[in-house]
Amino acid sequence: MVSSPVRPTGTVPVGHQVGNTEIVIEPAAKGFGSRALPPGSLFGTDGIRGKAGDLLTAPLAMEIGYWAGQILQAQGLTDGPIILGQDSRTSGHMLATALSAGLTSAGLDVWHLGLCPTPAVAYLAESCQALGGIMISASHNPPADNGIKFFGGDGTKLASGVQATIEAALRGQATAIAPRSTWGQCYYRPELVNRYASFLHEPLLPGLNLAGMKVVLDMAWGSATRLAEQVFGEAGAEVIALHGAPDGDRINVDCGSTHLEPLKAAVAAHGADLGFAFDGDADRVMAVDAQGRVVDGDYILYIWGQHLQGQGRLPDNTVISTVMANLGFERAWEKLGGTLVRTPVGDQHVHSEMVRRGAMLGGEQSGHILCHHYSLTGDGILTALHLATLVQSLGGSLAALVDHSFQTYPQKLQNVAVVDRDRRLNWQDCAPVGQAVEAAERAMGSAGRVLVRPSGTEPVIRVMVEAIDAALVDRWTQHIVQAVTQHLAV
Repeated sequence: MVSSPVRPTGTVPVGHQVGNTEIVIEPAAKGFGSRALPPGSLFGTDGIRGKAGDLLTAPLAMEIGYWAGQILQAQGLTDGPIILGQDSRTSGHMLATALSAGLTSAGLDVWHLGLCPTPAVAYLAESCQALGGIMISASHNPPADNGIKFFGGDGTKLASGVQATIEAALRGQATAIAPRSTWGQCYYRPELVNRYASFLHEPLLPGLNLAGMKVVLDMAWGSATRLAEQVFGEAGAEVIALHGAPDGDRINVDCGSTHLEPLKAAVAAHGADLGFAFDGDADRVMAVDAQGRVVDGDYILYIWGQHLQGQGRLPDNTVISTVMANLGFERAWEKLGGTLVRTPVGDQHVHSEMVRRGAMLGGEQSGHILCHHYSLTGDGILTALHLATLVQSLGGSLAALVDHSFQTYPQKLQNVAVVDRDRRLNWQDCAPVGQAVEAAERAMGSAGRVLVRPSGTEPVIRVMVEAIDAALVDRWTQHIVQAVTQHLAV
């Protein structure tokens, strides 16, 4: 059995409250072992993410598991297990083993699901009365990356304050809560994923019937390979599977929700009614209609929102999205008498705003969709199943629903690699980039908008320009990208 990690000590402890338990936070950060953690926040918009073997090593993962276990127990909400899942990345087993060692050394039992979608971890954390859940995945990132996502026992992303406490401990600013006299155990529980599969079908029964519908599913060599084909097949659909086996060396490579060309080609080649592409951990989805048009999160929110609005199940006709939502979507939704509320990028921000306003539908253009009638977290397979069911009930044509929705404003999103973390996070301090943004905003006025932001998951700055005129989009995207490249990406 792995012993508890070495616990740093100090001379001037300061109390930090988590639940009913005080965790001792010390003023001097010591870093991790002989190697300091990077400056700035370790937690991004979706957990801890980085290259496996570089930032995410087995020793760090064990330390994360130990301190997360200690701090989650300090909340005192339940004595249940930790639900642990992973996508297909080759580094996943290494990190799962290390995390389990840390968690069990903190006295917690671990229920390891193996390969599964991220929303399966969230659902089982809540339904199994677990202390929390952890998913090992870098979502849509390339195979060399990995990540660690945390969920509370209620199935939602772990609160930022709790994440901050875990990070403080990792940086050597905490001491152990109490010495251990008992140890947790790790149990392999892949059968629990079947409970999640049943949960996906239940809200649509007894009328769930996709018979006669031909659907292409791009599973990106990742987590969706465990369930997506099964779930759609059991609903009666004819399924054409792409990238349908787990392959950690090819996860997300030229496929999945960020590379839609294979899906478009397959929908056309097979004469399919529609297609869905998932990302590596299946918490997001993008669709393609029979004409090969991309149906992104904006369209899914509009179509699903219009349906819920007609049923009287959309409080205040409000949909929550992010700063990335297309202006064409916003103005079309307003014509329906609805309100679109924007948040920062990240499904945790969308969820928080939904809870604050009592909204039931929200999501991101990238395909994270949250419908609180059914789930508290983004779920690609659930979203795809509900959209297919809605299409079937309205005549079987996603293309027709798109035709009767809205026209997007031309929008371009370009990533610029900026390796230096401080430059990336503090891009606003760069006067030439600020001047380029101001020039674009003045020139476009109310006919367009600009969004520049550092990615929370990759070492890039994302530049987005949107306008009623495509020529304006191209011109000002190029202008801003050139400024970022010249002054920040050096």
